[in-house]
Amino acid sequence: MIGLIQQQQYALFVLIVIALIISLTFHEFAHAASAKYFGDDTAERLGRLNINPIAHIDPMGLLMVVLVGFGYAKPVPTNPRNFNSKWATPLIAAAGPAMNLLIAFVAINVLEYGLSTGNSWFAAPGPYRFFSLMASLNLLLMLLNLIPLGPLDGHYILGFFLPHNMAMKYHELNSRYGHFLFLGLILLSIAGLPVFSKLMSIAGKIIPYLIIVQ
Repeated sequence: MIGLIQQQQYALFVLIVIALIISLTFHEFAHAASAKYFGDDTAERLGRLNINPIAHIDPMGLLMVVLVGFGYAKPVPTNPRNFNSKWATPLIAAAGPAMNLLIAFVAINVLEYGLSTGNSWFAAPGPYRFFSLMASLNLLLMLLNLIPLGPLDGHYILGFFLPHNMAMKYHELNSRYGHFLFLGLILLSIAGLPVFSKLMSIAGKIIPYLIIVQ
C-alpha cells in the first residue's frame, strides 16, 4: 500500500482505503447483528450494531493497511453464555465472511449491469476500478478470515466441527500459537512469499461465478 504513494498512485490508494473501510465495517456489523439474532446483545450495548465506520475501524489496524498492506478492525465482543443456539458460535463467526461474499456479489453485478446497459459512468476508470476492487478485496477478506489461525473467524468455525477432545486441544494450541503463526504468515508475505497474492488469485477465479447479470 505504501508503495502506491511512492509511485504517486494516489487515486488507487484512496479507492483501496475507502473499499477496505466499507468492507471491514460491514464485516464487523454482520458479526454484531448475528450475535444479536442468537440472543447476545453485548455488541449492541457497546455501540457496535451499526454501520458507522468509527464504531468498527481500529486506527492502528488501518495504519497497518497503509504500511504493510494488511490490517484489522475492532473485534466484535460476544458472550457465549447468552447464545440461544448451539450453532451460534460458528454462524456468528461465518457471518463476517458471508457479508464479504455478499458485498462482492453485489459489487460485481452492479458493475456488470451498468456496463451491460451502456452506462458510460461505470466504464470510467474510477467507478470501474472501485467496483472491481470492492469485489476482489471482499473475496480476499472472506478467504483470509476463513483461515483457522489466531483471531480469524475460521478458528471458531473449524473448532465447532471437531470432536470434543480434538476441539479442546485445537483451541488450546491456537490460543498459544495461533497469533504467532498468523503473524508469521504476514511476515512471510512481506518478505516475498506469495501468501496473500495467492489468496487474491483465488478471489479472482471466484468472481466469474458470482456474475448473474447477462
